[in-house]
Amino acid sequence: MDLRIFTEPQQGATYDTLLSVAKATEDLGFDAFFRSDHYLRMGSVDGLPGPTDAWITLAGLARETKRIRLGTLMTAGTFRLPGVLAIQVAQVDQMSGGRVELGLGAGWFEEEHKAYGIPFPKEKFARLEEQLAIVTGLWATEVGKTFSYEGTYYQLTDSPALPKPAQAKVPVLIGGHGASRTPRLAGQYADEFNMPFASIEDSERQFGRVRAAAEEAGRRGDDLVYSNALVVCVGKDDAEVARRAAAIGRQVDELKANGLAGSPAEVVDRIGRYQAAGSQRIYLQVLDLDDLDHLELISAQVRSQLS
Repeated sequence: MDLRIFTEPQQGATYDTLLSVAKATEDLGFDAFFRSDHYLRMGSVDGLPGPTDAWITLAGLARETKRIRLGTLMTAGTFRLPGVLAIQVAQVDQMSGGRVELGLGAGWFEEEHKAYGIPFPKEKFARLEEQLAIVTGLWATEVGKTFSYEGTYYQLTDSPALPKPAQAKVPVLIGGHGASRTPRLAGQYADEFNMPFASIEDSERQFGRVRAAAEEAGRRGDDLVYSNALVVCVGKDDAEVARRAAAIGRQVDELKANGLAGSPAEVVDRIGRYQAAGSQRIYLQVLDLDDLDHLELISAQVRSQLS
């Protein structure tokens, strides 16, 4: 079971804070550092000092880390033109020596679009399908040849399809709860399917849909990695769990019901139940980015039991 650290910097974090978490992620043996792609805080927090851009952040981290994978859950399709995104991701992949993964979603948080003057189209999912075709098509085009695309929302003519990523294939992540369109897109384009903030039962059901969609697309269900993203709150004892829950404005009982919370033994047991449902990788949503002791505890007493 791979454990990856997943951050939500729009809630309030500087690049230096994210760098500290990424370096701890690497030093403590976790598999990867991922971040959300949002420009506006959610909930009652003030969001200070303000947002950081996902791909600028990952470009910096690419030069300041050596081992861990780097990526997004999920890059918002509404934020970037697909041709530009293909260039950005390929460049960061080169900067990292081939450690980048692209999670790409349709975009959903209308308020942040209003706050920063970003168009929020109605046909987001249809645009996402074209974006996936374009990004993967540009990367797959042989050097010396060109790529063209005639879609409803995007048209590309004789693109040189450069630069190329360092990796032969940048892993593409698709995720979500949708019962039909999401599995279909994942079955066609995804290297990994991620089920965010879902129960064990809902995860198992959705993994099954994606497997079936992959087979309908002429692939094997096992061609994809299946993963979950879950909030994490671990403590050596009940008092420490309660303190960490309070620090992120959550209740312990709610976290235990909807995430990975409690003692290391409780969290290991719950991860095992997700694994039995088909999950191969867990993205641990860490909400208090100043609490590096939390990461140390998870590494020493959770990760060590799962490797």
